[in-house]
Amino acid sequence: MRETLSPPAGGKPVRITPRHVKRPPVYQKIRKLSIVIPCYNEASTIAIILDKIIDTELVYNIEKEIIVVNDCSKDDTDLMIREYMEDNPEAPIYYIRHEINQGKGAAIHTGLRAVTGDYLLIQDADLEYDPKEYNLLLDPILDGHADIVYGSRFMGGNPHRILFFWHTLGNKVLTFISNVFTNMNLTDAHTCYKLMRTATIRSIPLKEKRFAFDAELNVKLSRIAELRVYEVGISYYGRTFAEGKKIRFRDAIRTTFCIVKYSIFSKKERKMLEEYINV
Repeated sequence: MRETLSPPAGGKPVRITPRHVKRPPVYQKIRKLSIVIPCYNEASTIAIILDKIIDTELVYNIEKEIIVVNDCSKDDTDLMIREYMEDNPEAPIYYIRHEINQGKGAAIHTGLRAVTGDYLLIQDADLEYDPKEYNLLLDPILDGHADIVYGSRFMGGNPHRILFFWHTLGNKVLTFISNVFTNMNLTDAHTCYKLMRTATIRSIPLKEKRFAFDAELNVKLSRIAELRVYEVGISYYGRTFAEGKKIRFRDAIRTTFCIVKYSIFSKKERKMLEEYINV
């Protein structure tokens, strides 16, 4: 749409300027946000993170649904979750327990099958990510700009705990490798916080059962050209290995392998994504 400025009397139009057209807000369509929490040996933090999620008020009265998937923890995580649900019967928590440890990705797969919300967000149980920033992630979607929002630990002016140089460098190297193969310019490709429509992630054939789940998801999302991906800066309250951090060097190796592997899709998977694009 273009707008012509009124000219002086008897003169020519001064200039023609484009009028900004923005998509209307879509908050009326977001009735429920599903929050999937994969957890393994998080007895000391699971109740705290549940409190934080429940205390967070979403804009426009968006409803919350909490799906907790316990990946066969060896500590008292199961007991803590059950006690929390007994003490908070009104909390919108749906609890699933794996009988065999399968990995973070597998726990997310299990959670995906149970969610009923319009949009979905993954939340770690270790307090490294702050639920009060959910609304930061929702804003670009509610404003009509984004289809998917990543919460970046490496942009913005939010608090960021100072930890290991080599671990941070590893994250940035993995993000660089991911960007090379996906042709995206993310600053934090392997962040936990990825907010998207539930129908979108369910439409993608996902296989990885451990930490490489993020690498596979990034590559396959990048193949859906119609998706508008945004990043927002978030806080990061990282923890040390002594405090329970689980990811290891072998996970970085697997992640790198999966970035390359899933960048070359099988014909069947490519066809499925093309069908999604044309819906």
